[in-house]
Amino acid sequence: MPATDEDGEVDLGVSLEVVVTVVDLANAVQSPEEGTMGDGDEDEELDDESEADDLDDEDVTLDVLTEFIDELNEDQQAALIALAWIGRGDYDAESWDEALKLAYERNAAGTAAQYLVDMQGLGDLLAEGVAAFGLSVEDVER
Repeated sequence: MPATDEDGEVDLGVSLEVVVTVVDLANAVQSPEEGTMGDGDEDEELDDESEADDLDDEDVTLDVLTEFIDELNEDQQAALIALAWIGRGDYDAESWDEALKLAYERNAAGTAAQYLVDMQGLGDLLAEGVAAFGLSVEDVER
C-alpha cells in the first residue's frame, strides 16, 4: 500500500492532476470502435474534410500524450504503469509496492510512453487504478 501524507492522503508518486491529464489525453485518442490508440484503419475512405481534420487532431493528441508521458520523471512514469496494472486487475491496491517495483523494472529501457499508449483502454485503466485507492479522477477540476 502506498504511503500517506500528513493529511492522510494517498501518495502514489504521481499527482492526481498528472493522472487526469493522461486519462483525458488517452480518452481523446481512444478509437471507439476498436478500443485501441491511434487513428484507425488507414485504408478507410474519408467522406469529407472534417473527418480528415479529426484524424489529424488524433495524431496530434497522440503525439501530445506521448510527449507528456516522456517528459515525466522516472517515478511518475513507473507510478502510471503500476496504476494501469492495478486498473487492469494484474495487482490490487495492497500489492502497490510490488507493482511499483516491477513497473520500475519494466521501464528500465525508458519506454513508458510507448508502453502506456499501446495499452487498450489506458484512460479507463488509470481511472480504475486510482479508484482502487479510494480516489477519483472525476474529483479533479479540469
